Amino acid sequence: MKMIIGRTILFAVCALAFAPYSLDAQQNKPWEKIPTPKLHEFKPHQPQRIELMNGIVLFLQEDHELPFVSGSVLIPGGSRDEDPAKTGLVGLYGQAWRTSGTAKLSGDALDDLLEAKAAHIETGGDVDSTAVSWDSLKGDSDQVLSLALDLLFHPSFSAEKLELSQQQEAASVVRRNDDEAEIAGRESTKLVYGPDSPYTRQPELATIGAVTVDDLKAWHERTVGGKEGGGKLIVSISGDFDIAAMEAKLRAAFAGLPRVKIAPARHDEFAGPKPGVYFIDKEDVNQSNVEIVGLGTDRRNPDVPALAVMNEILGGGFASRMFQKIRTELGLAYAVGGSYGYGWDHPGEFHAMVLTKSASTVDATKAALAEIDGLTTRPFTEEELARAKDNILNSFLFRYDTREKVLGMRVRLEFYGYPADYLETYRAALEKVTVADLNRAATKYIHPGKLAILVVGNGPEIKPGLEELKLGPAQAVDITIPMPKQK
Repeated sequence: MKMIIGRTILFAVCALAFAPYSLDAQQNKPWEKIPTPKLHEFKPHQPQRIELMNGIVLFLQEDHELPFVSGSVLIPGGSRDEDPAKTGLVGLYGQAWRTSGTAKLSGDALDDLLEAKAAHIETGGDVDSTAVSWDSLKGDSDQVLSLALDLLFHPSFSAEKLELSQQQEAASVVRRNDDEAEIAGRESTKLVYGPDSPYTRQPELATIGAVTVDDLKAWHERTVGGKEGGGKLIVSISGDFDIAAMEAKLRAAFAGLPRVKIAPARHDEFAGPKPGVYFIDKEDVNQSNVEIVGLGTDRRNPDVPALAVMNEILGGGFASRMFQKIRTELGLAYAVGGSYGYGWDHPGEFHAMVLTKSASTVDATKAALAEIDGLTTRPFTEEELARAKDNILNSFLFRYDTREKVLGMRVRLEFYGYPADYLETYRAALEKVTVADLNRAATKYIHPGKLAILVVGNGPEIKPGLEELKLGPAQAVDITIPMPKQK
């Protein structure tokens, strides 16, 4: 009897679970009537900015929620400024700086000391800067700050640690063609900026082998500064500390340095890619990475808010045109996306990507090109505009939801010379974007005839061949890793 009752209940539950929605529920859609509250006014808690007489800038952001303190010193000058014959120097510098330690404390001893305190001090290099950063519990913050400053001002570059960094970097060089996605991203950027651009130069075995300890010392002297001064250092501290006391400590450490030397303005040239189809054969895969690229703009362009909304509509998420058409409707891609890029101090890239199986390479590429072309031939709608703006504006709640995140953006704005209220004015400009703005921006910036297409995939498996794109013969891209000449 119990079994019969149990089966009866089970059948009833299943019938309810699989029964179609009632006509009334489908027509009324009560979930659409749930009121959506208006986003609160965006006013991030700005850090205190202090500019010393020598031009060094301090940012202090108190946050007593947790007993932690973190900080960093951002230093102008990165890999785009290094000698091409020693490409990779900044990466080696960023590693050997920390692992070598200081005149008082070796890198290994520093590791042991910090590990005992659950604290960290790290160094690194980027395309336009280098940095030293640290974090610790509040009770250890004074000692860790002192150690970080000692590493900043008194590094002891070790030949042994440099050699270790060179070995690690050499291992990365010889493995750089293992992953097709990495190849596609690297080589498509070269198509946009040029293979010899400061933004695309890559370390080779010969260039990293040419770096010496004296090169590391000279770079440090050039950027951090010696008797003649260095670049405009930006020091930022956030966490559980007293602003007045922290300001006094930082003034004692930085106010006596020579006046900063402002680097001359850069005059890099960006011609954009040569249109056509480019191909890299990788026969150990059964899929293709397709990159469609062109030259973008920079953030000082007043059309950036409209471009940001356009990007969201084109390839910004599940509701984007590319995702809905290429992945959902046609089922041609594992991943898809696209945007018109804008850099902080140089043009970004227009970049659309499709990850697809080998047999659908041509169809997926054609579909992506059609969606890009559709930005100028298929008018935007009010519904697309509203959804895209909501997605972007809502993201501000998560991208800048802590004081530490706001501090990080404030440092970035200072580094690139943007006004302190950039976030607020940018957000306000996003809210004002109209459909007319989108159509105008698409007409002005989207030019399918100026784009290059790079395919990384298994040549024999791509059928029909890339000639079906009718953009001329595919040009092979050489990714051979050059071996250093024997002495």
